[in-house]
Amino acid sequence: MRLFLDTANIDHIRHGVELGVITGVTTNPSLVSKEGKVDYRELVKEICSVVPGPVSTEVLSQTASGMIAEAREVAKWADNVVVKIPASLEGLKATSVLSKENIRVNFTLCFSLNQALLAAAAGATFISPFVGRLDDIGEDGMRVVVDIVQFLDYYELPTQVIAASIRHAQHCVLAAKAGAHIATVPYSVLLQIIHHPLTDIGIKRFTDDWRNVMGETGILATRTESDPHELTN
Repeated sequence: MRLFLDTANIDHIRHGVELGVITGVTTNPSLVSKEGKVDYRELVKEICSVVPGPVSTEVLSQTASGMIAEAREVAKWADNVVVKIPASLEGLKATSVLSKENIRVNFTLCFSLNQALLAAAAGATFISPFVGRLDDIGEDGMRVVVDIVQFLDYYELPTQVIAASIRHAQHCVLAAKAGAHIATVPYSVLLQIIHHPLTDIGIKRFTDDWRNVMGETGILATRTESDPHELTN
């Protein structure tokens, strides 16, 4: 399962890419608005220049014709742009047109297998079921991810599932177990994934034990001038 960042914060994106684990980004109007008043086109282009993989960028029109027009323009901004189209009737129509023009679509705000069935039939490249928002209303968001993955696998369809609206590290574990192709996570969750208290305790114990014997904290610090293997640079 690949990891995308769900953000429009360029600093967080750069850090995620530097860690070597983030291969794509998803954005939406709410995330962009958190960055203040920005030049949306330039922001997306900058993100696309940093990220090696897909960058999902959402349209705002509510009609199919408006979505198509926006998507055609947005698709010109960078080679790795993916256009986010909402899971509505108009969005379905737009997805069908855009997929035939080889414009990649992320069918977003998906909350049911029925919506995913239609998205795949319309040629969507990605489907984004919103796990956290389903959990918020008492439904099992990850169950929808499982159902969509099983459907796509059974019929050997190329559409990929992006587990979205991820709220915590356990959601990532469940998404991986469900077979999601991608989980798109907030920056805070990315930092949670690597953290474990026993790791912190172990690192401190190893460091303390080494310091008690060697008096230094680094292996290279134990080298002496007489060491024939000492680094010279």
